[in-house]
Amino acid sequence: MGWKMKKPKLFSLIKHREKELSASRIGNDILAGIIVAIIALPLSVALAIASGVTPEKGLLTAIIAGFLISFLGGSRVQIGGPTGAFVVIVYGIVEKFGIQGLAISTIMAGILLVVMGFFGFGIIIKYIPYPVIIGFTAGIAVVLSSTQVADFFGLRMDKVPSEFFEKWSSYFSHFYTFNTASILVALASLLIILFWPKVNKTIPGSLIALLVATAAVNYYNIHVETIGSRFGEISSTFPPMQIYHINLSIIKELMHPAITIAILAAIESLLSAMVADGMIGKKHNSNTELVAQGVANIASGLFGGIPATGAIARTAANVKNGGRTPIAGIVHSVVLLLIMLVLMPCAKLIPMATLSAILVMVAYNMGEWTAFKGLLSSTKSDTVVLLVTFSFTILFDLVVAIEIGMIIAMFLFVRRMSSNIEISSINPYKKERGAISKEEEGEEDLKDEALYEKYYKDVENRLVIYEINGPLFWGAANTLMDTIEQLNTQIDILILKLEYVSIVDASAINILQGIVKRCKKNKIQLLFSNTK
Repeated sequence: MGWKMKKPKLFSLIKHREKELSASRIGNDILAGIIVAIIALPLSVALAIASGVTPEKGLLTAIIAGFLISFLGGSRVQIGGPTGAFVVIVYGIVEKFGIQGLAISTIMAGILLVVMGFFGFGIIIKYIPYPVIIGFTAGIAVVLSSTQVADFFGLRMDKVPSEFFEKWSSYFSHFYTFNTASILVALASLLIILFWPKVNKTIPGSLIALLVATAAVNYYNIHVETIGSRFGEISSTFPPMQIYHINLSIIKELMHPAITIAILAAIESLLSAMVADGMIGKKHNSNTELVAQGVANIASGLFGGIPATGAIARTAANVKNGGRTPIAGIVHSVVLLLIMLVLMPCAKLIPMATLSAILVMVAYNMGEWTAFKGLLSSTKSDTVVLLVTFSFTILFDLVVAIEIGMIIAMFLFVRRMSSNIEISSINPYKKERGAISKEEEGEEDLKDEALYEKYYKDVENRLVIYEINGPLFWGAANTLMDTIEQLNTQIDILILKLEYVSIVDASAINILQGIVKRCKKNKIQLLFSNTK
């Protein structure tokens, strides 16, 4: 599939502008873009800080990556930017490789995404089992919420460990340092976020919480940690593009984090696009979307941003507020750029406790807890895959969790498929007489019955017929071999009916070849019947 087959959605809409880009629709898109920018503002700042980078990097990511994902993407309504799923990954990369390592990893991940898009890997989401998706999503939600404990309770800690159990051990050992004012600010912010939608559903509760808490903390001089007290002055200038020195050793060192970023960006962006498709009744181009995600991450890394992907919550907000074309996403980026250039210095007044409350709600909303609970009462195999993926996401990392979850899901699937194959013995001579009674049988029937009894006694040990029903693949082929090995070697003819075999793979062919050799060795004539 070439690039001509992957035209960005915006370009397609421009081509049919008379039908797709009416003045009223553009007006709705502009309004939706402004609303989504207001939603993205506190989230971008909070996600950047939680990721271990400075606040402006979150806004930069939403501006640069958000613009390119809308401009080049395969979805009409996708909103791109930093997301909660990346927090844990980015934090770990920054801690181990520094800011420059994060930037190079993001660029490398972008290149991988572009390659995935050009080679048609957009269908990847169709082959990831639902329990794996819910498992790692819920796991990320737990890990994300656990990163906010120190700021929520105002704990005095020099450094928070990155490992899950070490992190909680450190929290417990430092809990005596809690700040009552921080707890009250965080709880008040959380209550505003929860109950504000009852007042107004257009303006996000996270923004109201941020404005109210910031005003209260500074007006009443409440002693809690703020962005300014932790990071100092916040830059409001657009940074120049950075050129990084990359060699083979750096690529080898950063390949694993780059693959992690690329996999998560691909899964989350395509999931978001699929959700959006259901909301607007349209279809996205998954490969075009992957290319756009790749270009966006490359640009984000070059300008000092962090990894980006499609944001499900912001995309849904875009749709609910009337966004129907990529213009909304572009407007969202432009509005955020204006806010950064004009209002970014005010960000230093924002309390860290409020940002922690915002991220706790982000973690809760992204957890898919209803689906998680439903899968726990599903089949045993789905429950195992869910819990293993969930646990490994918390204890190790996303790639390991997905790998192990996929492997377990694959073997459980193979086991189920293998048990579905049926190998039944057929008696070709026994007459199908149904429910005919002796009184209803004629003289001819009785004669046939007598001939059958006489003939069958002579041939019952000479010919065997097996009918195979189901997929004959590597997971099930050994079942056939086990059946054949139990045969009496004194038979003359073996017939295998393959009419109802839907799949025959290389492993099954190898097994069939083994049966051919066995029959030759024992001088048994082997026939294949009803082959497709």
